[in-house]
Amino acid sequence: MTRVLHLLKSDDVELVQHVLAQQCTAGDDVTLVRLPGAATIAAPAGVTVLRVPDDLTYDALLERIFESDQVITW
Repeated sequence: MTRVLHLLKSDDVELVQHVLAQQCTAGDDVTLVRLPGAATIAAPAGVTVLRVPDDLTYDALLERIFESDQVITW
């Protein structure tokens, strides 16, 4: 199982939702982190959604980046 971390800063979420759904279907462990100013997104079931700094500090975000197998920025 691949640990995938998505960092969302933009407000264009259509492609993001499609990629999240594909990765969940593939059995990946998917986390979406909404950075300040990012759009609200309806993530597929199975995706962990966190907000910086409300749910996750920047220090904790950095740890998650290094723990992930793949990091995708939007």
